[in-house]
Amino acid sequence: MSGLPSDPAARHREVAARFTEVVRTTHEWDAPTPVPEWVARDVVGHLVGWFPGFLESGSGIRLAGGPPVDEDPVGAWESHASAVQAVLDDPATPERVFSNPHTGDLPLDQAVDRFYTVDVFMHTWDLARATGQDDSLDADLCAELLAGMEPIDELLRSSGQYGPRVPVAEEASAQDRMLGFIGRDPAWRAAR
Repeated sequence: MSGLPSDPAARHREVAARFTEVVRTTHEWDAPTPVPEWVARDVVGHLVGWFPGFLESGSGIRLAGGPPVDEDPVGAWESHASAVQAVLDDPATPERVFSNPHTGDLPLDQAVDRFYTVDVFMHTWDLARATGQDDSLDADLCAELLAGMEPIDELLRSSGQYGPRVPVAEEASAQDRMLGFIGRDPAWRAAR
């Protein structure tokens, strides 16, 4: 990947399409992942699990549900990703406000991009690495995310959303530096 769009709807479309490719070619749903105590299915479960409530509480929008992740992780992801894309493709979305006590008020499309699309982007690596697929991420977005997160390192760590930083070489790629920042070991490999 290189040069993802900056428009929230277009960026989600590309990031979700990349994650969809990884989901569709995953065959070992119980494979361990770089996230301690998660298996591949849990990566999908996380993404389809946390966002609907977050979206509804901040915007009043309720996403249509899909099949259960435990029974059909591919169908669950595809249903979810389509529902999120429909929200972003709605011409009224940029004018809608997302309101949350932790984030304040933001344009809805920006909130989805900042909190959700970025999560899909980062978890693409987890699922791809766990299942032996191409785990390369867009270098520009990795660098942008890292630059935005580093100044709020303490806040992010205290949120419980990120593990302890994993040291990587200063000359490491933007992807490896971003992964280390969020608590992933870029050299992680599943024991086979």
